[in-house]
Amino acid sequence: MRSRQRMFAAVMRLLLKCLRLGRRRRFKLVRQVEQLWHYGHLCLRSLLYNSFTNGDVVLDSLFEPIYWLVDHVTRWFGVVFVALVIGLTSSIVAIVYICLLPLILQTYTPAWICWHLAYGHWNLIMIVFHYYMAITTSPGHPPQAKNDLTGVSICRKCIAPKPARTHHCSICNRCVLKMDHHCPWLNNCVGHYNHRYFFSFCLFMTMGCIYCSISGWEMFRDAYAAIERMKLLEKERLQVAANQTYYQTPPPTFSFHQRAFHKSVVYLWVLCSSVALALGALTLWHAALITRGETSIERHINRKERQRLQKKGKVSIAHSMGAGWGRARRDVPLPVLQVFRNPYSYGSWDNWKVFLGVDVPRHWLTRVLLPSPHLPHGTGLSWDLPLCVTEQRAPLLAI
Repeated sequence: MRSRQRMFAAVMRLLLKCLRLGRRRRFKLVRQVEQLWHYGHLCLRSLLYNSFTNGDVVLDSLFEPIYWLVDHVTRWFGVVFVALVIGLTSSIVAIVYICLLPLILQTYTPAWICWHLAYGHWNLIMIVFHYYMAITTSPGHPPQAKNDLTGVSICRKCIAPKPARTHHCSICNRCVLKMDHHCPWLNNCVGHYNHRYFFSFCLFMTMGCIYCSISGWEMFRDAYAAIERMKLLEKERLQVAANQTYYQTPPPTFSFHQRAFHKSVVYLWVLCSSVALALGALTLWHAALITRGETSIERHINRKERQRLQKKGKVSIAHSMGAGWGRARRDVPLPVLQVFRNPYSYGSWDNWKVFLGVDVPRHWLTRVLLPSPHLPHGTGLSWDLPLCVTEQRAPLLAI
């Protein structure tokens, strides 16, 4: 009897211990959930820690891993993109010399032969020169040591002085003078010292592709029709061969040389036309930026600054859009508002002269139409008025 009571008491004590242990585990789990909740709430409040934080900052923080991945992939694939540009360009040049040039020499008149030889080789030299200079020329970097520059800020990543128009490239991990963008096809940044080479390469490559597309249009039509005939005759040959013995199979209608010639012409025209459309649009965009005296980054900054000033009522909307210069109706008086202007713009014509480095009229030939390694105006550290500019530039906000 006593043994049963002792066994019952032991079972009850064990059951109470299990209940106490379960309560402790439940309390521990609840405490962990509360800690995670407080930690997540603290992280959320850290994104909204002051009044300057907005939705853009939150999105940038959320997309930071994607930015990191894109930067590192672009850095490593830059060499592949450069090799791809060289390989595709070399293939087009090889097709022109091997397939098209003999045909031109046999069928065209002497005047057209001279034109094609002169223009084609000039365009090729300009493409090779400007691409080589764009990938080998440093865009320019500000000095890391402190200097006597005025009006500079401090880069938050380099912790070094950052002159005007300088921006930090996350791919190169350095500040770049007058940075436009990081081009993977150059494996280099486009900045103060190689911006002209980049634009000239885009321009002459577009001109070369348009030249090949227009000159090879008739050849492309003939080659495409010949390839369609090849496919049709190949089907007929296989149908005939199916009804004959092995030793009676007819020989191929077209030789390997003919097939390679026609397919090469089609490849040349399709590739040149595609590049002309894509690269031509990029060239027009950069030409518009050069006309306004802006870079790609400054275009975005100026647009946001213009919108901010418009919301505050400090800038005329019509003037900011390029309209309203004294064209208001006579019965509606214009309010006295300021006009947003780019401080680094000298006017459309002078912007092109400064960008191309044209100081005297003969420079249009020696520096624009011929290969020239001349340096751009200024050092990229300060932006004084160039000698070729005839008019004084207006301030950022002008009446």
